[in-house]
Parts: sequence; C-alpha cells; structure tokens
Amino acid sequence: MGDDDSIFFVENWVKVLEKYDESKYVYVGGHSESLISNFYFSFDQGFGGAGFALSLPLVEAMVKDLDGCLERYPYLNSADTITQYCVDEHGISLSAERGIHQIDLQGDISGFLSSHPQSPLLSLHHLDMVDPIFPSMDRFQSTTHLMKAAESDTSRLLQQTICHHRQTNWSFSVSWGYSVHIYEKLLSRSVLKRPLETFGPWLKAKPPLYLFNTRWPPFSNPCDAPHVFFFESVDRSGRNEQIVSTYVRASPRGMPSCLSSGNHSADNISKVRVFSPVTKLVEVTSNNKS
Repeated sequence: MGDDDSIFFVENWVKVLEKYDESKYVYVGGHSESLISNFYFSFDQGFGGAGFALSLPLVEAMVKDLDGCLERYPYLNSADTITQYCVDEHGISLSAERGIHQIDLQGDISGFLSSHPQSPLLSLHHLDMVDPIFPSMDRFQSTTHLMKAAESDTSRLLQQTICHHRQTNWSFSVSWGYSVHIYEKLLSRSVLKRPLETFGPWLKAKPPLYLFNTRWPPFSNPCDAPHVFFFESVDRSGRNEQIVSTYVRASPRGMPSCLSSGNHSADNISKVRVFSPVTKLVEVTSNNKS
C-alpha cells in the first residue's frame, strides 16, 4: 500500500520481501525522517505515503474483525496509525526497511540522497514537495533522469559506496545513479555516512530534528567541503560486461585546496566515471525466514 505521489521501485520491493516468510504475519514499512512526525503519529508505524506491505495471512486475520478494531480506537485520525494498532492486536511489530523514504523534509534533499544507506531503494515520497533533485531541471525532468539510472540497475540505485585514494588523500562518496562527492581529505566512513544537511525539517521543532545524524554545510574549511558531481548518463561496456555511470561537476567549489592533507586540489576534475558489474547487487543481510 502507498500513495499515488510516490515512486516505487518494484523490482527492489520483490527482492526485499523475499527475506520474509509470506506464510506468517509480516508488517514491513518505514519511519519518517522527521523526529516530530514519528512523535506525533507513532514510532511503531509504517508511514503509508512511502508505502508498507502486509502479508496475506496477516490481512486475512485482520479483516475478520476490522470493524471491531476501528471501533476500539475512535480517537485515532491517521489511517497509518490505525493500521498499526490493528496489526498490533495480532502480536506483530513493524519490520522497518531503510530504503523506504517518506521524505518528510523540505528544500534541497541532495545531501540526504547522497548518503543513502546500503539498502535497496524502495520508495521516494513527497518529491513534489521538495526542490528538484537535479540542478537545472524541474521536478518532472529530475524524476525522469533518475529513472534512467534505475532502468540500468535498480539494485544499486542511490546506495552509498565510500572509498579513499591514498596518493592524494582524497575521499570518495558515491551515491550510485545520483551523485559523487570528492573530499580533499581522508574522512572516515562514520563521518561520510552522515548526510549533509542541505535540507530543512518538515515541521518547525526544536532539535533533535531527524532520526539520523547530519553534517552541517556550508563549510568554511576546504578540507571538509566536497566537490559535488551529479549523474549525467549511464552506458554498458560490452567488452568488459560493466555498467559505466558518469557524473559531471555541479559547479566550481570556489575554495582553495586542503593544505593539511597535502594540497592536492580536485578543481581540475570535471567528470567522474563509476564502473560496476552488470550483475545485480546482492543485499548483505540476515535471513528472516524460518
């Protein structure tokens, strides 16, 4: 179940749901990125805008007394929360998947998308409420552009890969099919996994605002500021059986090079090419079937 203003990556849903035993009661969904949204509604519900899934045995059990369940909670005014309460009556808790995105954020969400966890991308909600996700494109063009990458390899889409080039002391953060960040400094994975807070909160509230840690641009220190490249194109190399995705510089960074890590400037880099195998990316996870 999900809203009609969301993008669902069906192939990834199918692969993710294979982890679960469809003969048992299963409730799969995602949290809101906004702490206050989870507080207002529930930390234990799947937010329906981004979508949730119920196994057939669970649905069959729920419909036997669905009217009774609705009558027991007349004070609830959210369909998602009502669903959670009715699921709770059958002793089942939410199985949260990190690739389900409510996008309860505002403004420029490029920092959020550029640090996507290593989990299959399942959905993107509220894209009509935030800035276009690619520069120099409107919302429709941006969505169409992202789907070009998805058509080549949905399994890798947005998933973050972090690596380092020791000779230059550079750090690379690749959000496949979306962006590449180059830092002129060796930064730990623990730092780079935190999204750049290019976005704002869904609702006004006091900190903490999100369910995750962030980093706070703009940076005055050139060692902390990334060179940003966005997805341009994707192609397949027949000889090597590889997928080649290309990313172009968004704009000049406008800062000096990082002196403390050797003064190796990345200003002359205009494009980045990422080579990946044509085989689908396999999610590393425990098996929930029993």
